[in-house]
Amino acid sequence: MSTSSEIIVRISLDENKVPNHIEWQASEGGQKHPAESKSVFLSLLDKDTLDTSTLFLWTKECQVAEMDRNVFYALGSMADGYYKATQNTELANEMRRFVQYFGEKTGIIKPEAKI
Repeated sequence: MSTSSEIIVRISLDENKVPNHIEWQASEGGQKHPAESKSVFLSLLDKDTLDTSTLFLWTKECQVAEMDRNVFYALGSMADGYYKATQNTELANEMRRFVQYFGEKTGIIKPEAKI
């Protein structure tokens, strides 16, 4: 039996078209109300052209340290997802090494910590 689910992302813009409010809700997430977010990154691979469309937005209240943290965890998830999809251990580990470096340089993790 085929099913579908829906992810809704709503972005409110100010008069200069800068995001001032981001919220999202997933039909299978069990959320009764949309969750607020300070940033969103979405990457889609076109089925026919294989071009990638990306959306990367953040609100004015998103601070640099918060963006660092968001990017750190997003990169880690991308490395894990890449490995899961390809089983390419070598490149996934190279990505993870960069995530480690990024985390250390931004102060999210201590240099001796391993992710």
